[in-house]
Amino acid sequence: MKQLHRQSSISKQHRPHHHRTSLSRTLASYLLREQRLLFVLLGFLLASSFFFLYPHSAAGSSSATNITAAFARKNPRSSGASSSARRLPVGVRKPSLRIVVTGGAGFVGSHLVDKLLARGDSVIVVDNFFTGRKDNVAHHLGNPRFELIRHDVVEPILLEVDQIYHLACPASPVHYKFNPIKTIKTNVMGTLNMLGLAKRVGARFLLTSTSEVYGDPLEHPQKESYWGHVNPIGVRSCYDEGKRTAETLTMDYHRGAGVEVRIARIFNTYGPRMCLDDGRVVSNFVAQALRKQPMTVYGDGKQTRSFQYVSDLVDGLVTLMESDHIGPFNLGNPGEFTMLELAQVVKETIDPGASVEFKPNTADDPHMRKPDISKAKSLLNWEPQVSLKQGLPRMVSDFQKRIMDEK
Repeated sequence: MKQLHRQSSISKQHRPHHHRTSLSRTLASYLLREQRLLFVLLGFLLASSFFFLYPHSAAGSSSATNITAAFARKNPRSSGASSSARRLPVGVRKPSLRIVVTGGAGFVGSHLVDKLLARGDSVIVVDNFFTGRKDNVAHHLGNPRFELIRHDVVEPILLEVDQIYHLACPASPVHYKFNPIKTIKTNVMGTLNMLGLAKRVGARFLLTSTSEVYGDPLEHPQKESYWGHVNPIGVRSCYDEGKRTAETLTMDYHRGAGVEVRIARIFNTYGPRMCLDDGRVVSNFVAQALRKQPMTVYGDGKQTRSFQYVSDLVDGLVTLMESDHIGPFNLGNPGEFTMLELAQVVKETIDPGASVEFKPNTADDPHMRKPDISKAKSLLNWEPQVSLKQGLPRMVSDFQKRIMDEK
């Protein structure tokens, strides 16, 4: 009995091994029959080759290149995109941007156009020539990457672009007081139309607002967080409140429609191509001194302004557009001058014998104006480089030539 039990136990211990052995033989026989093993190995080899080689072939394929180029055009220097996602193969040029500049034939706009074309972009200028001049952009008329369209932004326009710099609006008191209703329509309807275009084509939109949104400020210097002290029914409100409304519309399109936006608040700017008689203090003083006329100082001349050279502003606008920050950002030179101090600098630059004439101050004229640019310095790494004494002679040379052409 013990022997039989031992044999039974032994047979049970060997049975699983025997079962596994028979299963292996059956599987081997199945695979070897009709060359099935050859097909299995071939399938494994093809699958391995696909997984190893696919990333390289996809990266080099024309379809992937087209997708990358399309992404770069629709999301130029976009926030959140990694540098590796935007990297192109060596020897392949980054596609140029197609940019519209409203008010591009104006003083600031024409200098912005110069910079954008110089870096290789295609630029469409939209201007109704109320304050802009064809002469400001005439040197680009033979450039195949430049287009000039006479158009008022109060009316819609259809374009295919990647970026929109919205500068269209009369910016000097002489011009915006000439037709205040037109001014506020430009600020409201013009901004609505350009934001609508940005939404439709997926373009990034930059609004050039103004330090006038602070009104006659009760805070000095002015930070972007300051809400302002503006007269909503004054003679300047068509511009002041118009720009405040434009900022509101810009942020509403960003929050409600997902439009990529940027907001710049521009402080007093001067330089070549300013209108000779636009009522702004720097152009007034320079033109009057060159014409041997007394420089007109309104009020007691102790009100202050800060003056930035146009190239500094243009650098700030482009830096803001290419950044990942919405704003608003103050773009100005924190160097502060009274009107009498400015008159003295103009006299030293043009004519030491020039005289000053005092007249009553205009309504709602701000007493102090100086930007706090710490936000732009910190987030954009931007600050002005050209001092008043460096920039003023460059403007004087331009004004001298144009005043001589008048005679």
